[in-house]
Amino acid sequence: MKWVDLPPIWLIFFAVLAWIQGRYYSFNLSLAHPVTFLVAGLLVGAGIVLALLAMMEFRRHKTTIIPHETPTDLIQTGVFERTRNPIYLADVLILAGLCLWWDAVLALVLVPILVWVLERRFIVPEENRMRRVFRAEFARYAQKTRRWV
Repeated sequence: MKWVDLPPIWLIFFAVLAWIQGRYYSFNLSLAHPVTFLVAGLLVGAGIVLALLAMMEFRRHKTTIIPHETPTDLIQTGVFERTRNPIYLADVLILAGLCLWWDAVLALVLVPILVWVLERRFIVPEENRMRRVFRAEFARYAQKTRRWV
C-alpha cells in the first residue's frame, strides 16, 4: 500500500474526479472561454516545467525524490530558492489547469483540498525529517524560503 501514498497518485485521483465532474456532472456551469483555455494550458505547462526543474535539482544533488524517505542533501538551489515544495506546487498548478481545461467548475474545490492533503500527508512529515537531519541549516532555509510561493 506504500506506493498508493505518493503525490502523483493523489494528483491522478483528484484529476479523475475533476474529469468525471466536468464530463458527467456539469450542472450547466461553465467557464468555457478562449482565455480560460489559455490559462488552463499555462497552468498545466507551468506545473510540468516546475516539476521537471525540481527533478533536475534532485538528480544534480543526488538525493531522494521519494517523499517518505530521508534526503541526504538539503536542496536550496534552482527552483528551491523560490519555493520549498516545487513539485507539490506543480501538482496543484496541474490540477487547477485540468479543472479549467475540462470545464469542471465544481471540481475547482478539489484544488485547496489537494493542498491540504499534500501538506498533511507529505510536506509536514518531510519538513520534520529535514529539521531533525539538517537542523540549523533547514531552519535558515525555511526562514528565507516560503513553503509554497
